[in-house]
Amino acid sequence: MTESIDQVIRRVPHWADAANLTYSPLGGGITNRNYKVEVGGESYVLRIAGVNTDLLGIDRDAEFEASSMAGELGIAPEVFYFIRPEGYLVSRFIDGSPLPPEEVKQPENLKTIVEMLKQFHASPTIPGTFWVPQIVKDYSAIATSHQIEFPHHFDWLLECLADAVDAFNADPLPHCPCHNDLLNENFLVENQRIFILDWEYAGMGDRYFDLANLSVNHEFNDDQDDLLLQDYFGEVNDKNWARLKVMRVISDYRESMWGLVQMGISELDFDFREYADKHFDRLTGNLEDPNWGKWLEIIKS
Repeated sequence: MTESIDQVIRRVPHWADAANLTYSPLGGGITNRNYKVEVGGESYVLRIAGVNTDLLGIDRDAEFEASSMAGELGIAPEVFYFIRPEGYLVSRFIDGSPLPPEEVKQPENLKTIVEMLKQFHASPTIPGTFWVPQIVKDYSAIATSHQIEFPHHFDWLLECLADAVDAFNADPLPHCPCHNDLLNENFLVENQRIFILDWEYAGMGDRYFDLANLSVNHEFNDDQDDLLLQDYFGEVNDKNWARLKVMRVISDYRESMWGLVQMGISELDFDFREYADKHFDRLTGNLEDPNWGKWLEIIKS
């Protein structure tokens, strides 16, 4: 039986008998239900995990570990409490405003975000792994079991993905802690300080996925990608350019398949078909870039 929000709140020790506690729903999420809780002059966010989110590859214990570490680094809201076994997360409410895509692209903000990512990438090992080829395989099986329609050219897309995997396997990089979900909605500014939200897909992965995920989700152009790599590595060369460009496509593979799975399992009122199609269209366009084959060869060299 599903618990009410009042029942969940009573499971937080500091809130169980609190007077003058109020809560209200927060909009914007497309996986979970989020509430703003105000008590004792402080404000918090209570995240109640959506149904079947384990099928999306979300490990709530790993999310808690990543969120806690990011909070300690000062790049995410501090974690206040974690409700087991469901994995409901309580964190500090950021009384901030969105950071629009155009603001993310501004050199000063981009440099700040890159430094935040570098901090997290250099952190100790966290639970969980994030490797898109396996995610695509898992998502495909789930979408198929829910009889979700795939794009007509899906077999070709899988062939291109296999080519990219072969290239990365020819010159593998050590994995590090990554956020893996750098959508624009996951950035907030409070008192001119940028925070990264929603660490539910965090795990050990390829740092280029975070960079490419940031780039493609904010529709960076070549000049902005150049600045991104300069900020992160201190230089732009053929190798890191090729890795970024190919990983941008890998990012959209994951995002499009995520949309198909959500069509089958989500109870939220959201057009996941439109979401999936948007990413399938974008990755198809990037696969048709005349430099695609050249980038794969550079990665393998």
